[in-house]
Amino acid sequence: MNAVWTKLIRNLRAFRGASAGNVAITFALATLPVVGTVGFAVDYSHANSVKAAMQAALDSTALMLSKDAATLSNGDLQTKALNYFNALFTRPEAKNIKISATYSTSGGSQVLVTGSGAVPTQFLGVIGLENINVNGTATAAWGSTRLRVALVLDNTGSMAQDGKMTALKAATKSLLAQLQSAAGTNGDVYVSIIPFNKDVNVGTSNYNASWIDWTDWDDDNGRDSSTTTCTTQKTGKSGKTTKKCTTSTTWVPDNHNTWNGCITDRDQNYDQTVDAPTGSATASPSKLFPAEQFGSCPVAMMGLGYNWTAMNSKVDAMVSSGNTNQGIGLAWGWLSLVGGGPLFAPAKDINYTYQDVIVLMTDGLNTENRFSTSQTQIDKRMFDASKSGSGTCANAKNAGVVIYTVQVNTGGDPTSTLLKNCAGSKEKMLDPEKFYMVTTSSGLASVFSSIGTNLTKLRVAK
Repeated sequence: MNAVWTKLIRNLRAFRGASAGNVAITFALATLPVVGTVGFAVDYSHANSVKAAMQAALDSTALMLSKDAATLSNGDLQTKALNYFNALFTRPEAKNIKISATYSTSGGSQVLVTGSGAVPTQFLGVIGLENINVNGTATAAWGSTRLRVALVLDNTGSMAQDGKMTALKAATKSLLAQLQSAAGTNGDVYVSIIPFNKDVNVGTSNYNASWIDWTDWDDDNGRDSSTTTCTTQKTGKSGKTTKKCTTSTTWVPDNHNTWNGCITDRDQNYDQTVDAPTGSATASPSKLFPAEQFGSCPVAMMGLGYNWTAMNSKVDAMVSSGNTNQGIGLAWGWLSLVGGGPLFAPAKDINYTYQDVIVLMTDGLNTENRFSTSQTQIDKRMFDASKSGSGTCANAKNAGVVIYTVQVNTGGDPTSTLLKNCAGSKEKMLDPEKFYMVTTSSGLASVFSSIGTNLTKLRVAK
């Protein structure tokens, strides 16, 4: 645009200094600045519109390339960049379009796309300007941040109503696809899946694990075993032999390999922390995870990983059964991010920063945990406003975990104050923007998509 103004001003100065010619010629020459000014406005506006369209197409191209840029050769990257851009840019008046794309990992993975072209002028040709050049750049950058996301998903009986479980499975798999596409390489994004109802399921293969407390399970699962003991003795002068038998009954616990994998809440206050489950049934049993043979045990959880096929299969296996205990789901979601018990969390690379996230989705209010069937008492284990916001939610946020909460309310329940208070981060302990409520099952899709966008959004830097 500086070149346009320079030519226009030069012509105006030349016109002002001219003294020859007649009135008609003078009048004709006088129209040149007017035409130039009007032409500048029209052509500049047109070129600016083309430039805006080019920038939008470049931004989208960079984001689309970011999904698989790490696996493409330079030639394939250029080809895809041009194909994406041409599909998005619908301004045929722009000529000599050139598109270039580069992928780099210096300072974090990023895709840089540049574009340039020329827009023919309609009016400025009278002053010798045949084209206005337009250009733009877009950068989709991962930076040095990696994601670890725990999906804590309600598998209670009420999820069978109104198509909620079907909608949850579809929305979760779409979210997994978003998270997968945000990973430039394996390890950029880890995800765990924690289905819950009253309990969680850690898998039957762990029946020999040292971190399980079998005390209550042994008391509740077994059989009476009768033992009869007989003695003989001689009585009287005749020495007659008599036999006397006594029967005693003892409780014999079932073999632990018959356990169905269910775990209930840890002793208070370890139910609100991720303290390592050290100790034994006789020493520090409160840190252990109590086994329970819960008849409505949910599908087994899956720890952090990036096996996207296995995650989708896990989601497909979920079923609806049992009462609601959001607290145990939240606690195990947090534990999956740090590692403990059956859940392994890979070490964090010091060259990256990490964002730990829990997405807690539930369709109802708390109804039962190990200690109570009172909603108020169960809620307080997660967030107790009377104690300056203590509880599992506050503990996790103070440890650096960002919590999103989703309430699917198809039955006219009140808005969950607990879930609103639970949503947030260390920087913003109460963050209503991280709480979502939907009143239809279909609403889950847009909510999970929105959360996925927030988590995986690649910053368009330029």
